[in-house]
Amino acid sequence: MNISPLQTARYEYSPKLPGMLRNGISDICVLEGEETSSVADQEKIKALFPNTYGKKEITFQKGQNTSVQKKQVVGVILSGGQAPGGHNVVCGLYDALKATNPENVLYGFKGGPSGLLEDDYIIFDDAYIDQYRNTGGFDIIGSGRTKLETQEQFAVAAEVCKKHEITAIVIIGGDDSNTNAAVLAEYMAAHNTGVQVIGCPKTIDGDLKNEDIEASFGFDTAAKTYSELIGNIERDCNSAKKYWHFVKVMGRSASHIALECALETQPNICLISEEVAAKKQSLAEISDYIADIVEKRAEQGMNFGVVIIPEGVVEFVPEFSSLIAEINELLAGKAGEAFSALPTWNEKKGFLHSGLRDQAVSVFSMLPQGIQQQLCLDRDPHGNVQVSLIESEKLFSSLVAANLAKRKAAGTYKGKFSPLHHFFGYEGRCAFPSNFDADYCYSLGYNAFMLIQYGFNGYLSKVSNLSKPAEEWVAGGMPITKMMNMERRHGEDKPVIRKALVDLDGAPFKYFEAHRQEWAENTCYTFPGAIQYFGPSSVCDLTTRTLALEQGE
Repeated sequence: MNISPLQTARYEYSPKLPGMLRNGISDICVLEGEETSSVADQEKIKALFPNTYGKKEITFQKGQNTSVQKKQVVGVILSGGQAPGGHNVVCGLYDALKATNPENVLYGFKGGPSGLLEDDYIIFDDAYIDQYRNTGGFDIIGSGRTKLETQEQFAVAAEVCKKHEITAIVIIGGDDSNTNAAVLAEYMAAHNTGVQVIGCPKTIDGDLKNEDIEASFGFDTAAKTYSELIGNIERDCNSAKKYWHFVKVMGRSASHIALECALETQPNICLISEEVAAKKQSLAEISDYIADIVEKRAEQGMNFGVVIIPEGVVEFVPEFSSLIAEINELLAGKAGEAFSALPTWNEKKGFLHSGLRDQAVSVFSMLPQGIQQQLCLDRDPHGNVQVSLIESEKLFSSLVAANLAKRKAAGTYKGKFSPLHHFFGYEGRCAFPSNFDADYCYSLGYNAFMLIQYGFNGYLSKVSNLSKPAEEWVAGGMPITKMMNMERRHGEDKPVIRKALVDLDGAPFKYFEAHRQEWAENTCYTFPGAIQYFGPSSVCDLTTRTLALEQGE
């Protein structure tokens, strides 16, 4: 296998650890905090998690190690979508495990949670681990999206653990994966299996955070990767001075990535889904907002600009969400089969117009034909619209083009509008992790083993004070149940980790809100450039603008 010079250099990078983890595991003790309760639905969550609910938050500090010394056999799972730094979580876990006792063993279950159920694994050794230090991707063992949610699955998992004498499982994943970790931890405790379950907070979307979890890993690298690309587009835009670039960025439901990229690059326009929902903005209102800025810049001779659009924004437009719900209802069952059997698009459109309410027909008619077809033809196995496949960057540029055409016909707009479209998603999920993510992830893995060594179950590995140098980071753990509430999923009430959306009262959004008009009317682009791995700490170890603003820096 050919190895690039950068890859060789990253293998040799030594991740920084929080101060209390640097001086050897024998000098670490536990400081207990207050008992916890779930973020909502306390009685229901407590009833579902009688063995793991209400536990205390803990912090590790220097002091005599009082944990029970025994051989640890640990299994690790990567779950869900890739995020930069996942390999370092595994490496940190492995290094802590071997530093405590060379006889300890780490199993890597392949392909996500299904690897545990199918008993498909590798046993890590130094040579294998060393190939993946400080690298992107999840290819060390692969990932998957199998949910761990049934009693039958839990029983199989317990039997696999018993077969290999596994004492703990570490699940590295996002909100759904760590919900699974909490449920599996409860099962293991209720059945006295002796198996602990620990979670690690991963998602580039940035929506797995709260007062305790300051950032999910991968967000830093992904946002910086997209910001580099957007900065490049801005420089090209400001050079050619003839295109409007509509850039959609990954982030599922939350707009954290879009907001961070806006803070990094200062585009002319950035939509924030949570603000669209709060203001109940319609497609026409959003179109007017963008068109107003295009027109104002055109009056200054600037027929160019950059618009950032979060991936899930259309779900937050009330009339669009209602339209999706009506289409899903209309095309369910035999009606959907009848719709599919119609030979032409015009006949399909007529079918929809006859079955939808007048308001839904009005919204549907506004949409470009390509988007109309995505709403009706690209459906998931349950017959629902696949919202993530909707090309919202093209949707909004088409609406703006139609809006400007009307203004031009009325004589109020004399500019030129030439849109280009981009989607940045997979480009950022497996990048070489930034120094921040390399350090943070290694610390999360190292810390996860400390939680195992001290006997904790149903806890999330927690590293905080992240806006400070790594020496000042604080390591510990929090019960996963603290983050949970009840939500309606597939017709049932389910315990899930509450997603953290952009806080419209938070410092990052307020900063953006205070500056966006200036960025809209003027050309204030900033160019972050590529992620830096070497050089002064002020360049290489920067946290995101989001985290710095949230911490008052």
